Amino acid sequence: MKEVQFELYTRPTCSDCQEAKAFLAKNNIPYISYDLSKDPEKELELIKIAGSRIVPAFVFKNKSMLGLLNKPKVIIGFEQNFNEIKNILKI
Repeated sequence: MKEVQFELYTRPTCSDCQEAKAFLAKNNIPYISYDLSKDPEKELELIKIAGSRIVPAFVFKNKSMLGLLNKPKVIIGFEQNFNEIKNILKI
């Protein structure tokens, strides 16, 4: 997963977000966390990236061969996308 930059957008009142964080911690998966309740500017960024403000939002940014970032892959929701998230993270 070294070529992937992984960001997680959450809110403290979101149970799906808390499950996602627990899963990532259990599997020692590093990620950049954004709590939208504490950082409203990140919510605007999420809307721009994902077209939505729904959380949890998993944003995977792959680097190209030239070291540039390709268009990010965005997955909204944890439970219903569990298998896809595991595949991307290679768990």
